[in-house]
Amino acid sequence: MSVDSAAAAALPVDGDRLRHVLGHFCTGVTVITAFDGTDAHGFACQSVTSLSLDPPLVSFCPAKTSSSWPKMRDAGRLLINVLAHDQLELCRGFAVSGGDKFAGVDWTPGGNGAPALPGTLAAIEIDLELEHDAGDHTIVIGRVTDLDVHRDTDPLLFYRGGFGSFRPGDR
Repeated sequence: MSVDSAAAAALPVDGDRLRHVLGHFCTGVTVITAFDGTDAHGFACQSVTSLSLDPPLVSFCPAKTSSSWPKMRDAGRLLINVLAHDQLELCRGFAVSGGDKFAGVDWTPGGNGAPALPGTLAAIEIDLELEHDAGDHTIVIGRVTDLDVHRDTDPLLFYRGGFGSFRPGDR
């Protein structure tokens, strides 16, 4: 172990340090949506992950401070919209707290009724399976009921506090 590694290991693991180090892990960017029968709800999310192939499960982690998630939880049917590199403004619109996130967004109902956003790379329809308390977030597990790829282009990625894209084969 180097001296720098030993010194870093002795530092407390606070939120700023955790954010800095984990910011070096690149994540994809999604917008998760639901329709409660009256209104569309959604939020930007970077914590989506494949969880199981059999049964087909995915997970994501909304913040406990989210005002959108309680409404979406009640709807039970959700759609994970995987964003493309050219959808940064769409992402920013769903990353804000409160307000009408769907203003100016021409969405259509997915197969499960949740809002499908235009121009996404892919869509994953899920039914809420269970939730688990996890600090300042909730771990949500959803059963995949349908999914499809819409475009063959670069994804929108988040890395070290900024957005970008990735081209397979570029190294």
